[in-house]
Order: sequence, then C-alpha cells, then structure tokens
Amino acid sequence: MTHVVQYSGGIGSWAAAQRVAAEHGTGNLVLLFADTGVEDDDLYRFLEESAAQLGAPLVRVADGRTQFEVFTDQRFLGNSRLAPCSAHLKQRPCRRWLEANADPARTVLHVGIDWSETRRLPAIVKGWAPWTVRFPMCDEPHLTKRQMLDWARALDVTPPRLYELGFAHNNCGGACVRAGQRQWKHLLATFPDRYAAAEASEQRIRADLGDVAILRERVRGESRPLTLTELRRRQQDTLL
Repeated sequence: MTHVVQYSGGIGSWAAAQRVAAEHGTGNLVLLFADTGVEDDDLYRFLEESAAQLGAPLVRVADGRTQFEVFTDQRFLGNSRLAPCSAHLKQRPCRRWLEANADPARTVLHVGIDWSETRRLPAIVKGWAPWTVRFPMCDEPHLTKRQMLDWARALDVTPPRLYELGFAHNNCGGACVRAGQRQWKHLLATFPDRYAAAEASEQRIRADLGDVAILRERVRGESRPLTLTELRRRQQDTLL
C-alpha cells in the first residue's frame, strides 16, 4: 500500500506522518504538500527539514494563484464561514495528483486532524472518496498541540516559527481568512506588512463586490461586515 500524508506544514500533519512512518515505514510514504504561495518562509524550512528527518519524499503541488486571486476569480470574498480558497488551492491540486499517481485500491490518505475535531471527519472522508482516509492523530494516545511541538523538538526538528509567535496554525502566513478578529489583530502587530497586503486586497474586492468583508461583528444584535481597514483603525486608536 502507498501511504500519502496531507502534509500542510502544520504540526498536526507532521505528527500524523510520524505515526504513519512508525506503523508502515517510509518505503511507500509520500508527503503531499499543497502550496498556497503565501506561506511563511519558515514553513518551507520546516517541510524540508522534517521530510529529511523522516526520510520520505516531499511532493509539492500548487494551483498557482493566491487566496485573494481565487476570491477575485470566484467573485466571492472568503471568510470564517465559507472559504473557497481551501478547495481551489489545496483540495483540487492534491486530488489531481492523487488521480494521476495513487490508485484508490492501493492507497491510504492520512489527514492530520486530531481528536479535538472529530466532528469534521465524516465530511473529510466523503470529500476524499474513493480514497480511504485515516486520521492518525485521532488515535490514542491523544496529544495536545504543545505535546506535538515538544515531540518535534525531541527529534531535533525545529517547529515552525508561527507557533512560537503566538499563531494557532501554520498556514497562509498567519493571514487565514477563517481566523477571527483576535488573530487578525495579532497579525497586525506581528506582521504589519502582511496585514497591509490583505487589507489592500480586501479593499480591491470591495470596490467590485460592494459591502463585503472577511470579518463580521454584531452591533445592537445585528451582524455586519467589519473591514480590515476599520479593525486596524480601532487598534491604532487604542494605542494613542
């Protein structure tokens, strides 16, 4: 059997690959990475370093667009409730690779979702049919993210720097549209250039689509768009 790990650069997919390698070896192990083109530079370092430590090939696939280019093409601004970038930049490139290289009858796909997100499993299994999908980090012993990070350090693999900088996930350089206000505020403080780029992209899309935004807020019981521009201005006002 061929074992393909969806290798995102997150610590969960790294830990999943470790468990797959321990159980099945690395002779038929593939680390499949879908590159969004907007990842933190250190994610690529982590991928190369951890793949070398495992002794398994790292395969990169890419759509070629960024998430905001997808939103422009789809005429829809991704947000925490619906983000078409995931399907276009990750799922579809990976599926194309699987269709060309991985016989469903002889391939198991491993995903790094852990025990705290089991509600997501049925949709993932359905979405990747006809391939068999396994979730190594849902098996016992259950590990926290901190334990996974410590595990990597114990193997002399330096974890991705976004975790040390206070980000919950190592994806999209910290500028994930699924994130909430707290992470966007943290991005503004930590990587203001990335925030500025996302803000400018949001404004360009708003000029075309109208009053849409990545974030929302509730005002007097009603939900309304909250732009990155407005969020930045509020944060700057608190510092005055």
